[in-house]
Amino acid sequence: MRLTGAEILGPDGFAKGALSLVEGRISEGVEGREVDLSGLWILPGMIDLHGDGFERHIAPRRGALKDLSPGLHAADAELASSGITTAMLAQFFSWEGGMRGPDFAERFAAALREEAGLLTDMKLQLRFETHLLDDYARFETLVETSGARYVVFNDHVPHDALAKGKCPPRLTGQALKAGRNPETHHALLQSMHDRRGEVPEAVAALASRLAAKGIFLGSHDDHTAAQRVEWRERGARLSEFPETREAALAAREAGDAVVLGAPNIVRGSSHKGNVSATDLLREGLGDAIASDYHYPAMRQAVSKLVAEGGLSFEDAWKLVSEGPARVLGLTDRGRIETGKRADLVVMDPETGRIGVTLVAGQIAYMAGPIAARFLS
Repeated sequence: MRLTGAEILGPDGFAKGALSLVEGRISEGVEGREVDLSGLWILPGMIDLHGDGFERHIAPRRGALKDLSPGLHAADAELASSGITTAMLAQFFSWEGGMRGPDFAERFAAALREEAGLLTDMKLQLRFETHLLDDYARFETLVETSGARYVVFNDHVPHDALAKGKCPPRLTGQALKAGRNPETHHALLQSMHDRRGEVPEAVAALASRLAAKGIFLGSHDDHTAAQRVEWRERGARLSEFPETREAALAAREAGDAVVLGAPNIVRGSSHKGNVSATDLLREGLGDAIASDYHYPAMRQAVSKLVAEGGLSFEDAWKLVSEGPARVLGLTDRGRIETGKRADLVVMDPETGRIGVTLVAGQIAYMAGPIAARFLS
């Protein structure tokens, strides 16, 4: 196929030209069936470094469905329609239980590994709760068997409330979600809090073993510069959704990658009251934007940054394509260049709507007037 007439976003900005697609890759000067895309933009496909929006497809109501395949295909369709060609599915391995517990993590990893016919490149990111001290070996086994190459460390234990002897917030709701009664859930939280002194040594050893196997490591919700330094010393060279400017700056000064949440940008602030992602990007303290919990937010965040954040479209789009590819070392995608995968998005610049998404040269999504050009 040969795409002609469009403005193509290359490494040096927009330029009018033609793209030849051969066997899933961008080629040069190859003739083929021509599609006239005059007046439209061709952009690199978006790469999502962290998203758990798939949970709503797997289980629209509380409790995962028995067959995960339809949910995976529904998430696949939403990713493609959002212009996301590569997606890291952020699966918890957590004391929270339910869809975030170890049992489901193992089940989900197996389902994703075995699923055929997915149109987007869906990869597994495992999110490990560091205070699950009795499950470290089980988690390592899951990393090995799942083929996951990306692990992020979390600590969502409500330490402040537990240290003061108070009932943690949302205890009853969390307990029901996990399938526990509130008393049992509270006792579990208290036990993890009481053993917190064992965590630093245990997690440092785990991180070392994972890094030795070539697993890419990151930390989640860094709050202070000291926390970021600690995680870097453990081999976690990515700061995912830092909560403060101090933490983001510490990452940047050390050469660590910083990933920010698209919903934070779209909302104009964090839903938890943390630092504004837009403010961090204005200072150059961000390498990539991730969907977090809402896949359409990545495209919306680009528009918001152009309209209000002081970024050009070219620079904003790099935060969802070239930037994420560089963070994960995905050298075969993220830019429109000869030889790279034909992961492409065709957009109407007037409306900002995505009309076609191509993944390795295959049509993953096609709709509206832009689709009509391919079909004519």
